[in-house]
Amino acid sequence: MSWTRRLLVILAALAAALLAAPAAQAHEERPVTLPDGTGSVPVYRTGEPDLLVCKSDRADFERRVSGFPEALRTRNLKLFERCRKSGYRHLQQAVDAVDRPGMNIAVLPGLYEEEPSLPKPTGECTRLKAPNSQLGYQILSYAQQARCPHNQNLVAILGKKNLQIEGTGAERTDVVIDAKYQKLNAIRADGSDGIYFRNFTAQRTTFNSLYVLAQDGFVIDSVLTRWNDEYGFLTFASDHGLYKNCESYGNGDSGIYPGSASNINDDHGYDVPRYSIEITGCRSHHNMVGYSGTAGDSVYVHDNEFDHNMGGASMDSAFPGHPGLPQNHARFERNLIHDNNADYYPYVADGTCAKPPVDRGYEDGVVCPQISMPPGSGIITAGGNWNLYENNWIYGQQRAAFVLTAVPAFIRGEDALSKQTDTSHHNRYAGNHLGKDKAGNSRPNRTDVWWDGQGDGNCWQSDAGPSSPRALPACGAERGSVTGSTDRLVGEPVKLAQLMVCADYNVQARRLPAGCDWYGARGIQRIEVQVALTVAVVLTLVGGVLWWRRLRGSRLATVVTGLGVIGLGLDVAGSTMGLAASYVPALALLLTGVWWTGIGLVLRRERPWLGWTTVVLGGLTLLDAVDKAVFMIPWIPLSPAWVRGLLGVVWVVWAVIAAARHGERDASAAPDAPDSSQASASASASASAPASAPEGDAS
Repeated sequence: MSWTRRLLVILAALAAALLAAPAAQAHEERPVTLPDGTGSVPVYRTGEPDLLVCKSDRADFERRVSGFPEALRTRNLKLFERCRKSGYRHLQQAVDAVDRPGMNIAVLPGLYEEEPSLPKPTGECTRLKAPNSQLGYQILSYAQQARCPHNQNLVAILGKKNLQIEGTGAERTDVVIDAKYQKLNAIRADGSDGIYFRNFTAQRTTFNSLYVLAQDGFVIDSVLTRWNDEYGFLTFASDHGLYKNCESYGNGDSGIYPGSASNINDDHGYDVPRYSIEITGCRSHHNMVGYSGTAGDSVYVHDNEFDHNMGGASMDSAFPGHPGLPQNHARFERNLIHDNNADYYPYVADGTCAKPPVDRGYEDGVVCPQISMPPGSGIITAGGNWNLYENNWIYGQQRAAFVLTAVPAFIRGEDALSKQTDTSHHNRYAGNHLGKDKAGNSRPNRTDVWWDGQGDGNCWQSDAGPSSPRALPACGAERGSVTGSTDRLVGEPVKLAQLMVCADYNVQARRLPAGCDWYGARGIQRIEVQVALTVAVVLTLVGGVLWWRRLRGSRLATVVTGLGVIGLGLDVAGSTMGLAASYVPALALLLTGVWWTGIGLVLRRERPWLGWTTVVLGGLTLLDAVDKAVFMIPWIPLSPAWVRGLLGVVWVVWAVIAAARHGERDASAAPDAPDSSQASASASASASAPASAPEGDAS
């Protein structure tokens, strides 16, 4: 790295440090290592189950199966008779009875509250030595989980290999495992390679319904999760995983979360040998976000539906303690991502989310958002590399179809200077159906792209609609081919300020940042409007005084000052219009650049240094207008906005000093003043001419 680029990296890291939100912990777990990749995706096994789980009330059971197809009803009645004699009344009892790999557990229709697991811990389990997470639960080791499996879990599956657990109902809601908001997890599978879950519902926890941790091989098939403080499905530090035909809703974080998926493609480009986790045929709706993955690496997400959440899908590198950071190599294809415009923050503001979980009304549609999330977003990438987003239908978002931002490495706990700008790079958005549903009906997004500007090799399809910035690098026909690629070390300053303000959210403290439209700020309440208004007021006052004191005699200065005032007004107006105002900010920059250039040319006669500095400032502003509206300038490591902003601060101080200087205005500013040679000749003629005698003084 050259010394100039190293210096710029330092400056970029400092800027990011000043503007980035403090690190937070969305999901804290004991230290784990990623699997070695020698496992495989388990295959569904048919045949008679080894172990049965059922309740003992025959009348209730017969009522539950009465509407089943005849063959399925008959099978369940036979299994029930067998279960009454040799089965178990609780799923945990059957799990504990598993004594060899490859066993099948069948769970018959019923409500399973796992009463023996529900009580609070007693004895030595109340005094475990373990660190506390930021959310208050203990981060237990595997040994502690094994010793006290129900401190946090309704059903704990620890070290069971190739186990299959299947509900025998006609629908997944026929078998319900209910934690009643008394456990962190409804089902935890930890170190249980080859597990297969099928055809049941898990619900009502203070964290996750179904949690799969540190496993090489798992399948989640036709399972429903709902009404949880955090996640519906959470799989972590796992490989050879498959989600299919699943559903999740009513979760305070995401319905589907493949966090720290095995980082098998870190040294590859777009072409990879395989993916660690596949997600297909699932629907995730009415959550904070449908899909999310901190370090969601090498996940293949296709043919799913993410709708009516606050955000459709999100990948990020924003939380420490996750193996595989920074996030890389997710692939999204043929997904329906639409109408993700829910706003659940009012439940935080009015105190609903401060109540105990059982009293919040999750079953009635309440969701308590756990982290900051821009409502109205389709796919958000907050610090990710080599992600592919192709052939998806993305429509009806009231904010943006795609959001791409970088995340400096110190946010994830890495301080090495060389890593501070290692996101977001080589994200490809191509061939998506933007603003149209599958039937071809027009369902526009408010804007198609919102990008902070940082990164190398990012590209978008040429038919993308309104975007910020308006000019985007275009994807070529071949993956890796980019027209107009840029390599910016840090994002746009105003956008970073907005992200900083908006990220200062805390559901436990009921802190909703003022100044952020994510949480309802409108008009002058928004930080970007406040910044634009402050800049406009300062420059109008300073520029006006400078014109009045030193430049008002110049026609050029008068005309361009008027244009500058119009430009500053447009900048404020554009900031109030938000994402849809694609060209207004560029027009504002154009007029402001003309103003600075014009008055600089006038000032240079009297104050050369200030004048030429003003001309340079005008040129940078015009360059910024081109960068935002015509094409992103490819060879510069920082946006012109950074340089002109820093130089603008210097200019304001300098202009105030110049305007405050006492004395006559420079002759060059007065169009009717004679030039210096004429003035000298006139003075000489006056000195040599004899004085006239006063009239009437002849005597």
